[in-house]
Amino acid sequence: MSQLKVYNTLTRKKEVFKPINPPHVGMYVCGPTVYSDVHIGNCRTIVSFDVIYRYLQHLGYSVRYVRNITDVGHLENDSDEGEDKIAKKAKLENVEPMEVVQRYTNGFHEVVEMLNTLKPSIEPTATGHMLEQIEYVQAIIRSGYAYESNGSVYFDVEKYSEKYNYGDVSGRKIEDLKNNTRDLKGQGEKKCPLDFVIWKRADPKHTMQWNSPWGKGFPGWHLECSVMSTKYLGDEFDIHGGGMDLKFPHHECELAQNTAYSGQSQSVKYWLHSNMLTLNGEKMSKSTGQFFLPKQIFEGTTELLEKAYSPMVVRFAMMQCHYRSTMDLSNDALFAAEKGLARLKKGLESIDILKDGDQSFLDVNLIEASLESAMNDDFNTPVLVANLFDAVKQINSSVQNEKPITQEDRQKLKGLFDVYVTQIMGIQLIESSKSSDDSKTIENDLIQLAVDLRNQAKKGKDWETSDLIRNELTKLGIQLKDSKDGTKWSK
Repeated sequence: MSQLKVYNTLTRKKEVFKPINPPHVGMYVCGPTVYSDVHIGNCRTIVSFDVIYRYLQHLGYSVRYVRNITDVGHLENDSDEGEDKIAKKAKLENVEPMEVVQRYTNGFHEVVEMLNTLKPSIEPTATGHMLEQIEYVQAIIRSGYAYESNGSVYFDVEKYSEKYNYGDVSGRKIEDLKNNTRDLKGQGEKKCPLDFVIWKRADPKHTMQWNSPWGKGFPGWHLECSVMSTKYLGDEFDIHGGGMDLKFPHHECELAQNTAYSGQSQSVKYWLHSNMLTLNGEKMSKSTGQFFLPKQIFEGTTELLEKAYSPMVVRFAMMQCHYRSTMDLSNDALFAAEKGLARLKKGLESIDILKDGDQSFLDVNLIEASLESAMNDDFNTPVLVANLFDAVKQINSSVQNEKPITQEDRQKLKGLFDVYVTQIMGIQLIESSKSSDDSKTIENDLIQLAVDLRNQAKKGKDWETSDLIRNELTKLGIQLKDSKDGTKWSK
């Protein structure tokens, strides 16, 4: 059995995965800031780490998966200035900030549930850990790496860099950061422009504020994750995950805070980062119109896509790109994923019609080894999918040529599809509920109705309508085969 290797952002290389305290694994992933609807880029990160979580469990590890909800302290420009994103939204809508938090937390949960992600072991919120955050700030002050200034508390990056390396996660050099950092308005309270806030003094009009030893204020965005990850996973834990955009400054500042608090310079053993999504090769952006929400994909209500795609198709599309690679989410990619998913499902169904025999012409052990090898190579789902398609090709060939398979290998092969497609990739190939059976019956009836209408058009020599119906059915993945006995269709 090959060993699991993961790409560690901290060391810039793949490493054999060795938990600190096996068989236990601690994994923390940065969750959403709940001030708006969750976007599809967030979903990619959540799905990527859901697969990692699933695979670690498959390997037999007992995983404590912590994923936070940021419900205070994330300012507009992701630094130390501007308005709190949640407070600003609450003011615009004339509601309480916690109403905003609850609404978008509910929406986030609904979408990721549709994408079939597992719930984390713990889902802490920043506002639920205010006492711990104040104590954490006090400890960093005592360690000499933070200072109070006019009611705010800042992390002293230069002092920290005398002993540790600020820049380990992002690969940046402190001298370059100094040269490229402008002295912005309001940063006169800082000793150095690189210093970042860990407790922010609140303006009297600020709606989200708490009492502290330094006056009324609220925690810094970076502080929250340090506090919640170490509270539930310890001063040293195995995996910290998040999107590539969080490497700097968020994760860089987290690591510095962790180290200043505990003295452990390697508080996280493996830093894992998922990459960005693009749309038709361009960055997703609300301002340019190159943007849609997950539900718009599922419901087909965005003009940027030709039709609706189910959550399982979207999830499967994500599996066909490595989590560390940029993924282009286009109509072509989703349509290809839809066809690929149908191909996998048909391959699974074909296992049951393989001919019984005393020996197998399929090497099921070799197929299993290829699937395991792909996932052990830094959770390489695109290679896993390619190997599954190769297995389907072998199954189809065996069916066509009437090659036998033993009952033992038949069950093992079906088990591999269940493990790697359903349990690890989280793709539901078979819907067993009565409602799904009913919807399939309705769907089949509608397809047959379209076929009948086409035949009527052909009979009346209305070739334009006949061709239109055929083309539209083809777009939906429905193949028509005309013969002297009539028209047959298949998905």
